[in-house]
Amino acid sequence: MWRGRAGALLRVWGFWPTGVPRRRPLSCDAASQAGSNYPRCWNCGGPWGPGREDRFFCPQCRALQAPDPTRDYFSLMDCNRSFRVDTAKLQHRYQQLQRLVHPDFFSQRSQTEKDFSEKHSTLVNDAYKTLLAPLSRGLYLLHGIEIPERTDYEMDRQFLIEIMEINEKLAEAESEAAMKEIESIVKAKQKEFTDNVSSAFEQDDFEEAKEILTKMRYFSNIEEKIKLKKIPL
Repeated sequence: MWRGRAGALLRVWGFWPTGVPRRRPLSCDAASQAGSNYPRCWNCGGPWGPGREDRFFCPQCRALQAPDPTRDYFSLMDCNRSFRVDTAKLQHRYQQLQRLVHPDFFSQRSQTEKDFSEKHSTLVNDAYKTLLAPLSRGLYLLHGIEIPERTDYEMDRQFLIEIMEINEKLAEAESEAAMKEIESIVKAKQKEFTDNVSSAFEQDDFEEAKEILTKMRYFSNIEEKIKLKKIPL
């Protein structure tokens, strides 16, 4: 009891025992600036506070905020940062986000929010498309580093011969049956590569992942050629 009273008296008189740390009172300015490091709403000026990355709207005025173009796609789409992605969950998240930020829902809002909704929607579309396709997902996991196609002497010779043969078959294909045969071959190879690159990522073998993704690019180009050939002239 006495210690408590003595401490109170010492604080009132302005004395404090030597060597005992004292708490400095928080000034009015410091208190008002405690949340100044947090982003503020463009509309009402209110701070967003912790957990900003999971919010799209100001908690005070409900105005749509500017998107963060540097936000990781996996975080945005609520997926684990892994090559294995639950595509059903990814699609559900995509639909959920578009219901929040699609420009159609902001036709009666301010021009600022209209602009933000366009940017949000574009970002969500890009994230969805990137994580949905195995090739672009793998490239994104490799920090977005562009993987150049290797020259003939750097690439596996047998692989290059296989690519040339498939391209020749595609160029000569004139029947639906011939096209389906080529499609089946390409689909099987992409499935094999997808399984192999998934294992490479799980083992943190990024060099192997790069090599497989480079091969997937070759077959992705063939897939595009098949689509173009199917288009009637």
